[in-house]
This record gives sequence, C-alpha cells and structure tokens, in this order.
Amino acid sequence: MGKLANKVAIVTGGSRGIGRAIAQRLGREGATVAVHYAVNRSAAEEVVGEIVQGGGSAFSVGSDLGTLDGIRTFYAGVKRELEARFGTAGFDILVNNAGMGLAATIEDTKEEDFDSVMSLNVKAPFFMIQQALPDLRNDGRIIQISSAVTRISLPAIPAYSMSKAAINGLTLSLANQLGPRGITINAIAPGFVATDMNAGMLQDPGSRRFGADFSIFGRWGEPQDIADIAAFLASPEGGWITGQVLDASGGSHL
Repeated sequence: MGKLANKVAIVTGGSRGIGRAIAQRLGREGATVAVHYAVNRSAAEEVVGEIVQGGGSAFSVGSDLGTLDGIRTFYAGVKRELEARFGTAGFDILVNNAGMGLAATIEDTKEEDFDSVMSLNVKAPFFMIQQALPDLRNDGRIIQISSAVTRISLPAIPAYSMSKAAINGLTLSLANQLGPRGITINAIAPGFVATDMNAGMLQDPGSRRFGADFSIFGRWGEPQDIADIAAFLASPEGGWITGQVLDASGGSHL
C-alpha cells in the first residue's frame, strides 16, 4: 500500500507535462486523483486510465481556469464526484500546476497576453485555494509549481517570471495561516523541463543545448523529476516543511 493510501488529490493541468507526471505518481502512491484538463479531455482520460490500470483510482474534470467562473465550475465538478464516491467533498492534496508560458520581452508583451498569463498562473492558484480551503482536511498539503526564473534573470520572459514570483509570495504568505491546521504549503521551482510547453526549444539543437547547459548535470529535467519532489511533499515525510520554494532545477546557474 502506498504512502498516500486513502488520500484524495486534486491536480490542475494534470493532462500533460509536469501535471501529468505528478498525477500519475500520486496515483501510484495510492491517492485518488482528480485530473484537471482545460480542453483535451482525451489526454486527461488517458492519464485516468493509466492510474486505474496501475491499481489506482482517478477521474477527470474539465474547465478553463482562466476565469473565476471556470475555477468555480471545476471545483464544483470535483466536489460532486467526490461526494458521489465517498459521501464527502473532503480531500487532502491540492497541486496548483496549471499554467502557461509567454516568450516576449517587456517591449513586445501585449496587454491581452499579459492578462492571460496572470489569469492562469496567478489568479487561478489563488482562487483555487480559496475555493478548496473549506474542504481541505487538516494535515493536508498544497503544492504549487513555481519556476527557477524567479531567481535566474531571463529578460525574454519577464511576464512569466513575474507570475511565478507571485506564486512564491502566495506560498509564503499562507504558511502561517494554514500551520495551525497542520496544512503545509510549498512551491517547487523547476528549471528547463522536457514538456510540451518547451517543444519548440527541444526541437532546435541550439536551444536544446542552451537549456541543458543551465543545469550542472548537463541535461533537461524530466517531468518525473518534479513528480518525485511533489510526492515527497505530499507524503507524511514532508510534513515538517512549509512556506518554502524548493529549487528543482538540477542546480541551474549555481
């Protein structure tokens, strides 16, 4: 039996990339996983199928988290499914992973693109926590996906960097509030990870080498690298860590 047996986890952006790897790993550890997707239901159902085939339990719920209505719709769907399965909407782990990138200098950033990044990368985690707190059980876990760009200067992505810095601030500010309930909140800050979001860089040999050279290990991170850290933070062993940003960049720019 896994370390997360009888636990319930919600993973936003769980249909691909880092979120997919986290959902799969939490499922292997015994958690029932709510896999969020924005548009690609088939990808989310594929993740659900893989978890179930491995002996776990999972279901998918779709919604656009870029708006408060979308966040409420998603969370209401999760609650309905949990109540149908368990008779309660209580859950134990929230992984705020859904996000988007924006490759544009400050001069080239359009207002609508800036607003889209902030809506999904900042607004969605904030209001997901707001919606979920009444149902998040004591001794629960909140895990946020930040980025190493909050400590590494990359002028080509200022809006994205700014959005992830907000995640770090939110993580720290909520730690004191949640501590008396035994709830931990931490952020994971990956570097370059081989996901769909970075497909363009991965296909270009020069860009691929650029990303690999950031790490002292000379390679790109894999989604599983981040999932392993998330599984630790979600487990009982992670209960003495809170309010922290864990660098998961393979020693990038040390």
